[in-house]
Amino acid sequence: MRRLGRRLRADAAPLVLGALPLLFLFSFFLYPLIRLFITSFEGGAFSGYEKALTDGLYAGVLLDTLRISLIVTAISFVLAYPVAYFLASASRLWVAIGFACLLLPFWSSVLVRTYAWMILLGRNGIVNQTLMDLGAITEPLPLLYNETGVVIGMVHVLLPYMVFPIYAVMLRIGRDLPLAAAGLGASPWRVFTRIYFPLTLPGAYAGAVLVFVIALGFFITPALLGGGRVMMIGLLIERQVQQFLDWPFAAALSALLLAAALLVQGTFQRVLRADARWH
Repeated sequence: MRRLGRRLRADAAPLVLGALPLLFLFSFFLYPLIRLFITSFEGGAFSGYEKALTDGLYAGVLLDTLRISLIVTAISFVLAYPVAYFLASASRLWVAIGFACLLLPFWSSVLVRTYAWMILLGRNGIVNQTLMDLGAITEPLPLLYNETGVVIGMVHVLLPYMVFPIYAVMLRIGRDLPLAAAGLGASPWRVFTRIYFPLTLPGAYAGAVLVFVIALGFFITPALLGGGRVMMIGLLIERQVQQFLDWPFAAALSALLLAAALLVQGTFQRVLRADARWH
């Protein structure tokens, strides 16, 4: 009996320890998701989903959101890869300076950073004034209240999410490996394309998933830098709730956004597994 009691206590210990976290997850994550799906069917069986996927206006917003998120992800990768490589190969002093520059934006609100970009990118902003003073342009460039401004602001916010995963993978690559390949006669370009870059792909995949999924639901930056002219799904959901009070349709749009994020994550995981098996 004593052994049975000890075994029961040992088996119940993980459940007791995990009861509070599980209750927290159910209350603040699973239950809202369940309510979201229930609400999305209140306006009719699949009327909200059908409206979102077949109506040209709403389907266009979904496609524009995916396209802008993909552009932001691609630009973030192009900018983040050399930054991560520099941090992985630099001295401790430069690594500290680089991390300070990357982490500094996290210490201020996204709203503050977005207003800062509005000042920089305006017709009379610092960017246009500098270019005009240098003679590069004769009239201000349209950098604000359009897709260009939205992409710039989103890349600025999401760039660290791409740098950190790539940097973490680069740290695990032995510095002697590229040297050994070069010693065997491989050119620097061949060392990078055949050895170094493939080894950093897991970090690139992880960063791409983070940036793309977060970009799908961005709200503040497109709302301010887009000036209402660049409609993304986050803005569309907000308008359905605030202006039209159409909660079922807003819930359907939110469910589609969640499905798109899960689909992207699952696709990247399969690509990563296939790439690992190939290597």
